[in-house]
Amino acid sequence: MLRVNDLTYRIGDRLILDGANFTIPEGARVGLVGRNGAGKTTLFKAILGDLPVDAKAVSLPKGMRIGAMAQEAPAGPETLHAVVLAADTERARLMAEAENADGLRRAEIETRLVDIGAHSAPARAAAILHGLGFDAAAQARPCSDFSGGWRMRVALAAVLFSEPDLLLLDEPTNYLDIEGTLWLYDYLERYPRTAIVISHDRDLLDTSVDHILHLDRGKLTIYRGGYTSFARQLAEKRSLQAKAKVKQDAERAHLQSFIDRFKAKATKARQAQSRMKRLAKMEPIAALIEDDVPVIHLPSPEKPLSPPIVAMDRVKAGYGERVVLSGLNLSLAPDDRVALLGANGNGKSTFCKLIGGRMAPLAGEMKRSSKMDVAYFAQHQLDELRPAESAYAHVRTIMPDVPEAKVRAATARLGFGAAKADTPVEKLSGGEKARLLMGLAAFHGPHLLILDEPTNHLDIESRQALVEAINDYEGAVILVSHDRFLIEACADRLWLVSEGSVKTFDGDMDDYRRLVLAGPDKDDDRAAEPAGGQKAEARRAGVERRAAVAPLRKKLDALEARMTKLTAAIQKIDAALEDGSAFRENPAKAGEIAKMRADAAGALAAAEEEWLELSGEIEAAMA
Repeated sequence: MLRVNDLTYRIGDRLILDGANFTIPEGARVGLVGRNGAGKTTLFKAILGDLPVDAKAVSLPKGMRIGAMAQEAPAGPETLHAVVLAADTERARLMAEAENADGLRRAEIETRLVDIGAHSAPARAAAILHGLGFDAAAQARPCSDFSGGWRMRVALAAVLFSEPDLLLLDEPTNYLDIEGTLWLYDYLERYPRTAIVISHDRDLLDTSVDHILHLDRGKLTIYRGGYTSFARQLAEKRSLQAKAKVKQDAERAHLQSFIDRFKAKATKARQAQSRMKRLAKMEPIAALIEDDVPVIHLPSPEKPLSPPIVAMDRVKAGYGERVVLSGLNLSLAPDDRVALLGANGNGKSTFCKLIGGRMAPLAGEMKRSSKMDVAYFAQHQLDELRPAESAYAHVRTIMPDVPEAKVRAATARLGFGAAKADTPVEKLSGGEKARLLMGLAAFHGPHLLILDEPTNHLDIESRQALVEAINDYEGAVILVSHDRFLIEACADRLWLVSEGSVKTFDGDMDDYRRLVLAGPDKDDDRAAEPAGGQKAEARRAGVERRAAVAPLRKKLDALEARMTKLTAAIQKIDAALEDGSAFRENPAKAGEIAKMRADAAGALAAAEEEWLELSGEIEAAMA
């Protein structure tokens, strides 16, 4: 389907693609991954023919249709449904021609229209738009009625509807809510042709693709399986490479030592020459260069508050006479982790403003702790950063009377060390700006942290750092995100914003995915189910079980981290023992290191035993 051979591309002095090679089989669904700025979008442009690269570097079958999202969202008077239908240019052309054709040509057109499913196209276009969040009434409205983010959904619907032979999607979930994202997972998993998706969404990369294409320092490597399988294969590959390098370095040093000692002696000259040739032929194994992922720091509140920090009784919220949410009967504890579910436009932002104290209730009783400090992060706030000023200058504004050394230390805790602290915001990446804004919002250790789509602009490694930061944070969290991995890793409660209210969702993300994919009819059935029904009781019991095992899961995560560190330590010790050169002059040191290995192995065995016991307890509790 697609073959890339020795593809090289530079931007100025920077090498983006360095002799890249890979082949993608027909029908494969591929996740393209790599750090932000690695060159993933550049690769897409090369495949699309938008870059001046060697014509032989990218090989595609003749006549293959390639589809990618339009760079500009449609904004004209055409209805959403009409825009999506027009994306199938062959259908549109044949339908227009059929109006004036007759005889044989009319028969040929009708046959072709049947072949491409032209007559079922309106229903298929409507189904795709519905999956991305547009009901029947919205589909009949002009594109100009919608904001830029919603129009980008129309652009996504259009390219999905056109069903190209090779589908290229660049961060498609950035414009979606969790409902649209779950629908897209399902759609891509069943996509009948070849697709390449740039994404930092781990659930999408595990659910919807069957290959991972990894871009790292200009080189491309393809792996079978989803992201979890790729991460395991990559870790194993790097571990073997590190061991091989240690072994090769020792061998090179040994050969060089022999050459240096004996190349001048006539009796050993031949052997020295032989070793010189062997050394010259030895292909050096590249040293592993690990990318530093800045830690995300979310300071915990100094003094915890008494529960509940927020309590609502029959609260209404809205703007003037327009009620957006009503019947709110909820409470928030000081350490709650709540993820808000529900489609965009249902009132999630209104609820965040209400619970964060940015708007007063229209009716009902709402109690908030008088000492509660709230931090709020939302993507639109990125515009509030001062473009010409650095991260250091932003922190200095918060700490006006503090010595420079302490300000720089605080800036470094936000992930901006000496190399980045004085860089103007306008020259930072989207992920760096998001990390700065998040750090500034939570700077003083708030009691409640409201995060509205915090993963946009963050790559996979930075998202993992965010997960760890949220789980280390000891205050309450309200989370709005389309990233299912983040929700499952951080949230212990789910609240559904739907039908003008906010209520506890009795289930997990698998239950919610089934609800979203079932459609509106099933949604109504579920909402009408009696509270005391069997399914509701089962879901409620599931929530209680998950809450009960949460401390065990936390301990299990800590054990896994310890096992990883012990395994790495043992690997380093083994490499040192295999080398042996360091111990020839000091044999006692070898004994010390051997004892260290035995201690580490014992600790690892004990940790593994405890891990097995804990896993058994969790399985028994969840059964």
